[in-house]
Amino acid sequence: MSRHQTSRVTSIFALALLTVATIGGCSSRVSEPVAGRYRAVLELPGGDAPFGLDIAREDEKTVLYLSNGTERTRVANVTVHDGELSAVFPGYENTLRAKVSRDALDGNVTLIKAGGVEQVIPFRAKLNETWRFYPESLTDNPDVAGRWEVTLTDSEGKATKAVALLEQSHDRVSGTVMTPTGDHRFLDGQIHGNELQLSTFAGGLAYLYKLQVVDGALQGDYWQGLKSHEQVAASRNDNAELEHIETTLKSDDRFNFTFKDVDGNDVALNDERFRGKVVVVTLGGTWCPNCHDEAAFLVPYYREIEAQGFEVIALMFERHGEFEKAATAVRGFRRDLGIPYTTLIAGVADDEDPERKLPTLSGVYGYPTAIFVDRTGHIRKIHTGFSGPATGKHYDEQIADFKALVEQLLKEPATAS
Repeated sequence: MSRHQTSRVTSIFALALLTVATIGGCSSRVSEPVAGRYRAVLELPGGDAPFGLDIAREDEKTVLYLSNGTERTRVANVTVHDGELSAVFPGYENTLRAKVSRDALDGNVTLIKAGGVEQVIPFRAKLNETWRFYPESLTDNPDVAGRWEVTLTDSEGKATKAVALLEQSHDRVSGTVMTPTGDHRFLDGQIHGNELQLSTFAGGLAYLYKLQVVDGALQGDYWQGLKSHEQVAASRNDNAELEHIETTLKSDDRFNFTFKDVDGNDVALNDERFRGKVVVVTLGGTWCPNCHDEAAFLVPYYREIEAQGFEVIALMFERHGEFEKAATAVRGFRRDLGIPYTTLIAGVADDEDPERKLPTLSGVYGYPTAIFVDRTGHIRKIHTGFSGPATGKHYDEQIADFKALVEQLLKEPATAS
């Protein structure tokens, strides 16, 4: 081969290497996600359920913020490796895994359901998109702000009464739906002509409402995750109230139980450390968003009045029947929410297990359920459900009632008169 031919081959080879490098440089895959605001979407059977997603760098680590209405949920348990982002949502077993590109994420969110079954929901996110459902806003939209009397009907025809609380600013609509056992947390959405769509996801449950305004009423559907679907019918009613579902007692005997803590030690309500104290026993689970709301209230309140003779015992009914799996979930719940009070592994979150484990009760109809035990060991009140911060004044009133009852019980003697 001549010197001229050798030089020509060398030039061609160098050009080829440059081309490969250029193509590689133009690849959409990057090692770290770009910081900024994203429009994130979960693909539910009823359509896209969007939520706000901010990606930031804090102390040289990637963190996420999930946005729904006025709520921002910080996700610190995030790793990025080899072009893939993984995150565990605070207090849950639920996870996010997504491939990272220049301006997008693509992957799935995995929710742990009954029996430890994994529900895998397709997920995607796009940088610098700030709209919720509709990229273009309409100015002439119906007014849907106010209080609504709602009927939710499942596939078997079972109807549940609920109350919707909606606020509106131009085309943006936010609020929540309250049910007898809790609320659907911070819903956020848009109204576009006669179409109203609302959604939320903060690491726990994913909700999507798709409604139509028809003759001043609302009708349509809502989906929770991949399996739950109900029809929605709502009418304005400033006096709409929820039906009260309460657990009752089978006997007036002293309340007692024995369950294991996360380290496998037996703990009983009649142990010396609880004797003569006011104890709130709350039935819940790490999978339950309303239980997270309750814990967010209980943690600072417990620290404030513990010295007065107040205790909290959380009986955790988890998705797993295996003790160690349940204990692992509860350890994460305790760590992420900063829980200082007692948490016990009580059983599995199904329709029958709580009543089997706590035979004093007539039944448990929802999570959380708070049981107020006086200094003599007797149950004074049972309250089903928890109205979280998204319910506004209902949350404030519930907290005021909770504190008033505890303060009353703390003033009572430790022995029956």
